[in-house]
Amino acid sequence: MHKMKKFFLFCSGVDMAMLEKSPSDINKYMGIGATVFFTGVLAFFSSGYALYTVFDSYFMAIAFGLVWGVMIFNLDRYIVMSMKSNGKWWRDAFVALPRLVMAVLLALVISKPLELKIFEKEIKAELVTMEQEVFKKQEDHLKERFQVQIDEQRQQIAALKNEITDKTAARDTLTRMAVQEADGTGGSGKKNLGPIYRAKKAEADKAQAELDSLLATALPLIRQKERAVVALDSTVQAGIASLARTEYDGMAARMEALSRLSAASRAIFYAGIFIMLLFVAIETAPIMVKLISYRSPYDYVLHEYEHVFEMANLEKTTLLASEVKNKLKYETDTGLHLTNARISLQRQLIDHKFREKLESLKNRPFDWKLGEV
Repeated sequence: MHKMKKFFLFCSGVDMAMLEKSPSDINKYMGIGATVFFTGVLAFFSSGYALYTVFDSYFMAIAFGLVWGVMIFNLDRYIVMSMKSNGKWWRDAFVALPRLVMAVLLALVISKPLELKIFEKEIKAELVTMEQEVFKKQEDHLKERFQVQIDEQRQQIAALKNEITDKTAARDTLTRMAVQEADGTGGSGKKNLGPIYRAKKAEADKAQAELDSLLATALPLIRQKERAVVALDSTVQAGIASLARTEYDGMAARMEALSRLSAASRAIFYAGIFIMLLFVAIETAPIMVKLISYRSPYDYVLHEYEHVFEMANLEKTTLLASEVKNKLKYETDTGLHLTNARISLQRQLIDHKFREKLESLKNRPFDWKLGEV
């Protein structure tokens, strides 16, 4: 029990030396530490499930889940630890605002994978529909590649068959007219095999010859085009059979399925919002506790310690700054005085040399030939 107590206090980021001077705050910070710890645990399960859907490996899911959980735990611990009560609510709220934003962001990241797990059965059913839609799109796209050729061949077959049908109908009409002329049931109405019959019979024979010629040409072409259509259909079916039927079960697909379910069902939509709000409440609970709590003895002890340290540091830095300032002033004044003294001495030397030179020039006679002293 003592170890668990120390562990939860460690999770809260509290200073144990300061807390020993204010034992009434122990339970408060134990609760905060427990919340931070279990938030990290939820982050581990959330990221573990999300990464399992990506890698499909328990080892990778556990390893990366631990890293993610520890990172979230450390962030939460730092957020709580960095908050200090200043005794003024507006100042505390201003300090807490960026931490609340970060906590809400972490809550949203943690809640989404767990939301996917909660609605896993509904998502799997929706994934089946989405998978069929994807396969249907792939098949349609493959069929579109060959559909133009297939339609063109079928149109040509239909045109040839229509031409044969028209020629056959014309032949039958002319043959019927010749027969009716011969038996007297049509045409002139007289039963005979005279010139009118022979003319109609010639036209019927001509139509038959044209039909035979067309059949001789069109039937092989029709069979050729029908074989081409069958071959194209076989190619399409082979392409459909060769399509990769991978399982449509990735992280993005699950999120898309959840989005579709939320759009179709108000119950799932509101349930998702409540789950998200639950994690936001859990994630922001330590910050809100510290924000709405009055200044406790621990806050006063910590403030006193930090104030003493701040004043000692201020004293030390002020003395050091004064010492540096005096040293600079000493170096500046002595350097300036030394420079002035050197300048004065140098002037005296120059004046002395100049006077000596002037005296030597006065005492030397002038040479008129050389024109110089």
